[in-house]
Amino acid sequence: MTRVRKGELVLRYVLLLAVLALTVGPFLWQLSTSLKGPTEDIYSSPPSFLPRHPTLHNYERVADTIPVWDYALNSLKVATANVVTNCVGSALAGYALARLRYRGRRAATLAFVLAMLVPVEGIIIAQFTTMRELGLNNTLIGVVLPGCIGAMNVLLMRNAFLNLPYEIEEAAYVDGANVWQRFLRIALPSVKGTVAVVAIFAFMGAWDDFLWPLIVLSDPSKFTLTIGLNYLHGTFAGDERLVAAGTVIAVTPLIALFAGLQRYFFRGVGEGAVKG
Repeated sequence: MTRVRKGELVLRYVLLLAVLALTVGPFLWQLSTSLKGPTEDIYSSPPSFLPRHPTLHNYERVADTIPVWDYALNSLKVATANVVTNCVGSALAGYALARLRYRGRRAATLAFVLAMLVPVEGIIIAQFTTMRELGLNNTLIGVVLPGCIGAMNVLLMRNAFLNLPYEIEEAAYVDGANVWQRFLRIALPSVKGTVAVVAIFAFMGAWDDFLWPLIVLSDPSKFTLTIGLNYLHGTFAGDERLVAAGTVIAVTPLIALFAGLQRYFFRGVGEGAVKG
C-alpha cells in the first residue's frame, strides 16, 4: 500500500477545504443573511457571519409578500411528476437499450447521445409551439412534459443494466421468466442506486428550472417557486434578507431529498458509470 507524504496530504485537505468553501459558503451566507434582523448591517466590513439576534421574521415576510407555499406546492407537483416519469421511462428505455436484441438498437443509443448535445435554448421555441398546439400552455402538464424523460437518465440506466451479469437473467429465462418478470424481479432491484441518482437529478432539474416555466406559464396561480422568487427579488431587490429567506426555502427540499437518498446515490454512481 502506497503511503501518502505529509505535504501531499496537507495539500489535499487544503484543496478540499477550498472547494467546500466555494460550494457551501454561499448557501451558509444566505442562511446567515436570512436570520438577521432589520437593525443588523449585512454589508459590514469585515462581514459578520453569525447574526447577533437570529430571527425568523424574514421567512414570515416572504409568506406575507408572495404565496410562497402555493408556489412551492406547484413546484412539488412538477418535480414529483418529473421524478416518476423519469424513473419509470428511463428504466424501461435503459433496459431495452442494454438487454433486448432488435434492429436499430445502436442507432437508438446514438440518438440519446446526440440528444444530450442539443442545448435547451435551441429547441425551446419548438417545445412552446408543440405545447400550444396540444393546448397545454399555462398548465403544469405543459411544464412537465418536455422533461418527462431525460436522455442522460436513459443512458445512466442503460449503463447500470449493462453492468449486470447476463447469467442471472439467462437462468431466469431458462426457468420460464418472461421479459417483464426479468425486468421487474431481477434487473430493476439490482440497480436501485442508479434509480435514486435519476430521481435526484430529475427532482433537482424540475425544482430549479426557471426558463421553461417562465415561458409556458402565464397564470400567477400556477407559477412555480423559481418564478415566484424571481418576482420577490424584482419587487424587493433592496431587501436582501427577504431574498435570502426565499432562497433558503427553495433549497431546503433539495437538501432533504439528497440527505434521504445519499446512500443510494453514491452506490448508484458506480452502477451507472460509463462503461468503456
